Formats: sequence, C-alpha cells, structure tokens
Amino acid sequence: MKLETLEGLDSYWRNAAYSLRWECPFVLPPWLQVWWRIFAEGLPPHICLVSCEEEPIGMAPIVVQAQEARFLGDPDVCDYLDFVVAPGQGQQFFQVLLQYLREQGVNRLNLGLVRPESMVLTELAARAAAEKCQVSSRQEDVILELMLPPTWEDFLQQLTAKERHETRRKLRRLYNSGQVNFHLVQQVSEVREKMEIFLALFGLSRADKAAFMTEQMRTYFRELAEAMAEARLLKLFFLEIDGEAAAAAMCFDYNSRVYLYNNGYDARFNSLSVGLLSKILSIRDSIGRGLKIYDFLKGNEPYKRRLGGKPVPLYRCEIVLE
Repeated sequence: MKLETLEGLDSYWRNAAYSLRWECPFVLPPWLQVWWRIFAEGLPPHICLVSCEEEPIGMAPIVVQAQEARFLGDPDVCDYLDFVVAPGQGQQFFQVLLQYLREQGVNRLNLGLVRPESMVLTELAARAAAEKCQVSSRQEDVILELMLPPTWEDFLQQLTAKERHETRRKLRRLYNSGQVNFHLVQQVSEVREKMEIFLALFGLSRADKAAFMTEQMRTYFRELAEAMAEARLLKLFFLEIDGEAAAAAMCFDYNSRVYLYNNGYDARFNSLSVGLLSKILSIRDSIGRGLKIYDFLKGNEPYKRRLGGKPVPLYRCEIVLE
C-alpha cells in the first residue's frame, strides 16, 4: 500500500500492461486533476494504490477529513464515482484499504452516488459486511442510458410512432429555417475559444443554469474541456443557424460510450427546438461513429425517456467501520 500523487496516476492509466479498470470518465486522472485544482481548497488527497508483486490491483481516489473518507469529486460535477480495481482483485484490494483507513483513524466512508454494478456495491460492501462494518445504501437518483443501434434509421424505428414523427418534423423545420451547420469541436487548439461560446449558451438557456455557472465553475468547465481534449475524449457539438450559435452539447467519449455532460442553447431559437435537436443530432453522430451507449447522465427529464433512455438507479452508500 502506498500513496500516489494525482500526477503519478497518469502512468497507471496510460500503461496498457496494467489491468486496472477505469470504468467511467469521472475517475480518470485528467478529470481528477482538474477537479482538485479548482475545488479541493487545500484538502490533501489520499490516492491509495495497492499492488501485488509490483502489479497494481486497485486505486482509491479519496480525501480524508477528520474521521471521514470520501471520493475526490462532488455530485455537482461528477454524476457517480467508484474505485479503480483490476478484475478479480476486489476482495484483496478492499481488505488492504479498510485496514489502512482504520490505521488513519477513519471511522466512516461517505461514498456518494454509485452505480449498481460499481465496485462499491459489488465488492466493497461485501468485504465491509464480512468485517462487521455497518453498510447502508439507498437509491437517491437515476441516470438514463440509451443503447445505440447500428444505424440512424434503426434509432428512429425504436421510437414510438408519435416521437418518430415529431423528430422528423422538427428536423425538417430546423433545416428549412436557414443554413444549418452541426459540427464537432475536439481539437485542443479550438477548444479554448469555443468553450466561451458554450458557456454563453449555457447561461442563456435557463436562469438556474446561469446561477450555477459561477466564475469558479466557469474556470472548471474551461480547464476540464481542455484536459479532456488533450486526452482525446472531448466531443463538443455546436448547432449553428445562418452562422449564429444556437445550441451546444458538451460530451465525452469513453469505452464505447458517449456521456452527455451538459448543454446550452439560445432561447431566441426556442421555436426550432434547438436544445432538444442538438442532443438528437449528437446521438446521430454517435451512431455514425459506432458507439454503443449514449449516457444521458443524472436527471429524469422526460425527453430522455422519449428518446429511448432506460433508467439506471444511483445509490448513496455509507459504511461505518467497526
């Protein structure tokens, strides 16, 4: 067991010889590094790395404050989190981790929101229960996921007859409204300028979004976009009408999934449904690139179900160490 630095995690993530499973973008080193710079406020990270015969078997990206440990990240900007563990190594990794945390005086793990198949629920909970710890988990939120078919026409056929008709009608109306350009930004050299347009659209779409986007949050979004672009994971979509930005969607591609992280639109174009259509067009783009799952992330907005999203529960998990 050793403590690793955030910068040092890159070598484990990028080394294909290691079998660590980085299951979601929210635990990737570039994401954690940006979150730490913007939000950590001086708390020291505990990047707990466990190895067996010099082979890393698990990593815990946590912070320890007083007698509580929690994941790096927070629910405002990380929809769900987890540990990074090699296949078949969960029980050994968590046995070592729990022993270390006890030695540090930690008596509670507050692990926030996790997916049902997370290492937290499938491995850690069992190990903790075997060690007589108190384990609690309760559903608190939901994400919606869309299984992407091979073709755009297949996607349309998956929709209800009404939704299929409405999607086609709205797309026709959009493309008849003027010169429409839906394009993708992913090169680092373009991201800084284009993110200013995205942030402007984000604030224009709703009052609550404008309030959410504080100066600190703007800095976070800018730095996150650049870091993920450098890692070749950013997909920043823009919908323009007659040369004017009408909507944008910030997505990440990882492990054959596209994650719809956030979006914005200019309310002047509401009559053209640009907010919804920018997402639909990003689905079409994802199908064209052969991706398998479109993750709408947190929130139970009706449009996600109308487009075929299926609910996946998110659980809040807490463990009291005995």
